[in-house]
Order: sequence, then structure tokens, then C-alpha cells
Amino acid sequence: MAMAVAPHRENSSGSINKHLDTGKYVRYTAEQVEALERVYAECPKPSSMRRQQLIRECPILSNIEPKQIKVWFQNRRCREKQRKEASRLQTVNRKLTAMNKLLMEENDRLQKQVSQLVYENGYMRQQLQNASVSTTDASCESVVTTPQHPLRNANNPAGLLSIAEETLAEFLSKATGTAVDWVQMPGMKPGPDSVGIVAISHNCSGVAARACGLVSLEPTKIAEILKDRPSWFRDCRNLEVFTMFPAGNGGMIELIYMQMYAPTILAPARDFWTLRYTTNLDDGSLVVCERSLSGSGAGPNAAAATQFVRAEMLPSGYLIRPCEGGGSIIHIVDHLDLEAWSVPEVLRPLYESSKVVAQKMTIAALRYIRQIAQETSGEVVYGLGRQPAVLRTFSQRLSRGFNDAINGFNDDGWSLMSCDGAEDVIVAINTTKNMSTIANASNTLTLPGGILCVKASMLLQNVPPALLVRFLREHRSEWADFNVDAYAAASMKAGSYAFQGLRPTRFSGSQVIMPLGHTVEQEELLEVIRLEGHALTQEEAVLSRDIHLLQICSGVDENAVGACSELVFAPIDEMFPDDSPLLPSGFRIIPLDSKTCEKQDVLTANRTLDLASSLEVGPATNRAAGDTPSNAYNARSVLTIAFQFPFENHLQENVAAMARQYVRSVISSVQRVAMAIAPSGLCPPLGQKLSPGSPEALTLAHWICQSYSNYFGAELLRTDCQDGESVLKQLWHHQDAILCCSLKPLPVFTFANQAGLDMLETTLVALQDISLDKIFDESGRKALCSDFGKIMQQGFAYLPSGICLSTMGRHVSYEQVFAWKVLAGENTVHCLAFSFVNWSFV
Repeated sequence: MAMAVAPHRENSSGSINKHLDTGKYVRYTAEQVEALERVYAECPKPSSMRRQQLIRECPILSNIEPKQIKVWFQNRRCREKQRKEASRLQTVNRKLTAMNKLLMEENDRLQKQVSQLVYENGYMRQQLQNASVSTTDASCESVVTTPQHPLRNANNPAGLLSIAEETLAEFLSKATGTAVDWVQMPGMKPGPDSVGIVAISHNCSGVAARACGLVSLEPTKIAEILKDRPSWFRDCRNLEVFTMFPAGNGGMIELIYMQMYAPTILAPARDFWTLRYTTNLDDGSLVVCERSLSGSGAGPNAAAATQFVRAEMLPSGYLIRPCEGGGSIIHIVDHLDLEAWSVPEVLRPLYESSKVVAQKMTIAALRYIRQIAQETSGEVVYGLGRQPAVLRTFSQRLSRGFNDAINGFNDDGWSLMSCDGAEDVIVAINTTKNMSTIANASNTLTLPGGILCVKASMLLQNVPPALLVRFLREHRSEWADFNVDAYAAASMKAGSYAFQGLRPTRFSGSQVIMPLGHTVEQEELLEVIRLEGHALTQEEAVLSRDIHLLQICSGVDENAVGACSELVFAPIDEMFPDDSPLLPSGFRIIPLDSKTCEKQDVLTANRTLDLASSLEVGPATNRAAGDTPSNAYNARSVLTIAFQFPFENHLQENVAAMARQYVRSVISSVQRVAMAIAPSGLCPPLGQKLSPGSPEALTLAHWICQSYSNYFGAELLRTDCQDGESVLKQLWHHQDAILCCSLKPLPVFTFANQAGLDMLETTLVALQDISLDKIFDESGRKALCSDFGKIMQQGFAYLPSGICLSTMGRHVSYEQVFAWKVLAGENTVHCLAFSFVNWSFV
């Protein structure tokens, strides 16, 4: 490999002169390049000592000066960087080329649709002008109504191929033609980094969604993934292929029975009896299309027959075209009639929304394929050394277990328990399931008992689902009981449901979130939650009382129209084995109505800032109804809660009573949170209280600055700040991290400016769950303890430089900390303030 041309060459050996000037180029022999490449593979950036050692150990490099060796490694790293950049640009270029092709096809389709609409418009105008009223009505009906084809019957196998071919034609007309009036999905903008081009139906029978995207997998692999619907469609309970035979033209026809979970306890589940046709087109494209068949076909188990409603799948499927340079362009169409008549009227928008179908089926399929593609290419790295397939299995098990709990199918062994006089919650029991059936039998002690589930659904008004789920995730102590979590965790660990022997434990209020993985666009997070507990007796102080939960959180993006928000968790052993038994519980919030108007900036993640204050202060601090902005969030959603508890037979009644009481307390807490984050209690003005018992924000800012000036003899902010709002604004945007903590036996933070929240990687609400000692390392805690008396006596102190920890476990360095008492009056200490100077992440 020639790095440059040498000024001269020695004929005897072909090597360069030992005493070349340092500025001259060097031509390396093949042997020298091979030796350097071996070192580069081990260490791309060797130190000076390593380069000297290389020259000593490798005789063929003895005539090369160390500086030339250094230059070779610099050039080699530069070439590697250029190669990677060139590869990245080629990938981006392929994506852009494919996306451009998709957009051109979409443009052609829209032009055809416009031409068709113009023709129909002209035709209708002519009929209105020249015909009588009766004739006009008849002609209009013939134009605007689409003949509804009856469901196809599969009783005659000879006719299945004609049904398949007709399904193929109708599917292609939806995927690339104008059979459906498609409009762009709100909030989904196409681009090289987007999931794809997503559209929903407009004025069409049933609900339909379509997506087009580029995936770096081959067509056969994509078809294999998509046909395995339970692996990516979380609402698919079961898919069974009853009959499969070749179509005679290289294709394959399958008769399929599929069951789909109900999303709430207020509606029955759905099932489908369909024909699926897989074939190759003349242009090399692979097609998988599907539609419902008439006739009874396959059906659910007789025990669960009343829990299902037969729905219809209109021609749907996948068109997969190979791409030049690798990968595929995929078109996905989902077109369903979910029989909305069979659900309560309040839930019908959920079954009549194309946006919901787009999020739960169409976009989910495209995202799953992209996820598999990135995992296959090695672009995705997950935590705790787990393989992606293992983590996907955990997510699927959590979701499936939660859906099973909500639906409580009779053929799974669920039955209803008699109520205790109130009908606010439903209690179901399953004695066919216990810890030995949901776990590896070799790791579990089989005990007589079962699983008990308490569930409820309720309607929420003007509560953003994403915001509510984020709060439930970040502030578990606001609604959960640590002792109940400890009971469930103990049951999972030991296989014993010793309810009466449960020992009381104090929950410290802090939780540590350890990320495991996330999907491509981070719409779903998989994480382990560690809840820190402390024994109340000295004898058990030496025992670890921490609880570990495996948790998935999804739907936290408020801009995702029609997306379902979920928080599902299950106790798990701290060793986190792959075959851990899981008993999921959690929350699901589904929007029923589309947002009627555009949201303002207050509906961002920062809206959780004053939520804790709203919870305690109550209606007195809420904005008057007349002050609610005209473009505030205004929508309904349905919340479903399901909690599962293991039990032994002789403790069934005790566990049922405890479970009812616990779930009712959770419902009460969630309703309190929901009232606080509804528009009337959302985003109070700056002058309102920042936390329970604290002064108004403007007053607190004044106290912080005034106390700093009194103790340190200097101004914390610019001296030109006069009015309170200016003081608060400058304090909020101050470059140093300023935090206030309460004067309690276990000091917790009550306020932080923006830099403080960034340093701790939290929000103002989550801040109140963080104790002062948790953020310092060992040396920082010692410095704080040694100077704490000085702070209380003289009112201030200087803490030396050190390291602290964010809530995400990242190390943060700081040069110095100013600590001082914040005085609310002449002799009244309101809180302690800390200013972390020149902080940065390590």
C-alpha cells in the first residue's frame, strides 16, 4: 500500500533511507503495511511508548522513524473515518433515492385521484343541471356510493383461487391506486429518518390505514416476519392456519383464524376468519394479501364464544418490492370493519378511528421490521448484555400477560368472583394458573392456589394520556404501596404467597430506572425499576429490601395521534433470568376522540413541573374555567387498570379483600392525578406555588437571591433586575445549577432551576422524590456532613469540587458548591440552597 512516493529508492533492498527528513513521505513495503495493520486492528491510536515498542519488536520497521509511524496511524484513522462516512452517505443516498421514488409514486396516485374527482364533480354538476330532483338523487347515489361486496364463501375450494385473485387486485388498487381516498396521517411527516409515509382513509367503509417505507431486509424475510402477526401485533391473541395449499401459479393460499384482544374490559374481543394469499408479481414484487370469508369457518372455544364478535377484514396486505442496492420498499394496507355497533356508544370512536388502526397495526408493523433490520445490522445495543430477541420476548410476555388479565377469557380458566356489594371493580380468579404455570417448573415450588385479577375501566375527560402515563412512571410513590409490591415480589421469588407473614417495610420514596432497551423511535421503553426499601426492625436491617420490577412504557409522545399509552410492570428476580416468571399489572389509556384543536406549548413534557403542587393545593389554585385557553387539550380517553395477585387456596379471601382495597386506592390516586393535569389544573401561572407549603415562585426567587447577597456579600443575579418576574426568569436561566432542599431529617429537593434539572436529568415533580444525600458520592457526602453544622450556624459554606450523580446514574463534576440558608423572614429559615458552579457531565 503506497502512502506516498519516496524521493529515492535503494536498489539493494527496496527500502527507504533511514535518515529521511521528517517532512518527507515514505513508501512502505507490503510486509511493513501488514505489520502496521495488525497493530491498528488491536489499537487504532497507539501511544508513543507503544510505537517505540513496535519498532523494537518488529525488525522490518526498524528503519522507520517513530514520527513516520505516528503519521501512518493518523492517515490510517483518517482513511477509516472517510470510509465510514462514505458508507453512511451511500446509505443515506439509497434511502433518499427510495424515498424519492415513493414520493413520486404517491404524487402520481394523487394526480390520478384529482383527475377522478374532477371528472366526478363535472358529472354531478351536469346531472344537477339537466335532470329532475328525483333523477338527480338517483344519479348522485350511483356516483357516491360504492357497491358493498358480500363476504366470500370458502365452502367451495375450487373458488378459492378466484377469491384470492380478486383479493389481490383489490389490495393492489388500495396500495398503489385510488380505490381509497387516502389522507396523510396527522403528525407523520415523510423523510429519510421517518418510519415512512403513513396515510389514513377518508370517507370509506370501515377503517383503513396505509404505510410505505424503506427497509434494509430482503422481501422473503419481511414477508416471513409480517405473516407471524402475534410477534409484532400486540393485540393479536392467537393466529392459527387451518388449511394451506398451493395456488397453482407459484402462490400459496391459507385459511386462517385469528383472535384479537379487546383493549378494555368494556367491550368484547374480535375474531376473524380469513383467506391469505401469497404470490410473486411479474416485476419481482412479493405480495401477501388477505380478506375475510363468509360462513362460520373456525371459531373460538365454546367456553369463550360469548366473549368474541366476528369482525371483517377487507382486502388488506403487504406489497414488498426489492430495491436496487439491497433492501426493500414495502407498502402496508390494513382495512377492517370492527363492528362498532357491538360496543357501548362511548367506545365507538375507538372502533371507528383509522388513526387507531394506523398506530396499532400499520405503523407497528413497519416499526417492527425496521427494529429487526437494525438489530440484524448490529446498530442497536441493549443494556445488561441481553440479546435483542430476549428483550423482545420480555416485552411481548408483559404485553400478552396484561391483555390476558384485561380480557379474562373463559377458555384460559378465568371466572368472575362474587362482588362485595360494590361494582366499581371486577374481580376475576384463575385456579388453572399459578406460579408453576407461568414460570420454569424447575425453578418454582408448586403450591395449590392461583391468580387473582382486579380490574376496572373509567372515562377520563381532558386528560392527556401521555402526560398521565409519564407521571405514573416517574412518581410511583404517589399511587403505589411498597408493601403490596413486596408481597408480589416475595411470591415470585420463593413461590410462596405468605400474605399473613408479610413484614412491614418502609419505602424510601426513591426509585432507580435502569434502561434495558427501546424501539427504533423510542415509542416503547423496556426498563428495570429498583424500588429502595428499608426494614422497620433492626433484626432485618441487614437484609436487602429492594424490589425489582420489569416494566414497559409506551405512548409517551403527545404528538402521536391515536396512540395508546401504557405502563405495564411485573415483579422480577434481581438476577433477571431469561425464564423469569412474569405476572403483569398496569395501566392503559386510549384516546377516544381526536384533538379538536392544536395544542399550545404548555402541553409539552414541561407540563409536569407544577403537577405535584396541583395535587396538594387542590382546586383553590386551579385556573378558573373562564381562563382556560381556547386551544387547550379537549378530548376523552378510557383508562383501564388491571392488577394481578398470586394466592394460596386458604388465603384466597384475604388476598381478594386486600386486592380490592388496594386497587380502589390506586384508582383514587389516579383520579386525583388526572384532575390535577386536566386543563383547569394544568400549568398554573408562575406566581402559583411550586410545591406543597412553599411560597409563590416570585417570592421564593426573591428570598433565594436576597439570602445569597446577605451571606456572600455579592449578587447572585444582575443588579438591574428590579421586578419579581425578571428575578424569577434570570434565576431560572442561571448557568449554575441552583437547587433548594427542605429542612427535614431526610432532606429532599423542592426546587431547581433549569440548569439544576438538566444536571440531575429530572423534572421539578420528580425532583421532590430525590433526597439530598442521593446525589453526592462518598467524598461529597463527607464534605456535606462536615460543613452542615457550619451552614446552620453561620448561614453559608463553600463545598469543594467533587462528583455527583444524576437520576440516570451519570457522573457530574463541579468546581465548587455554594451553600446557604434561604430566609423567609428575619429569623425564619425556609430551606437550604445549593449552587453547583461550572458543572458538566463526565
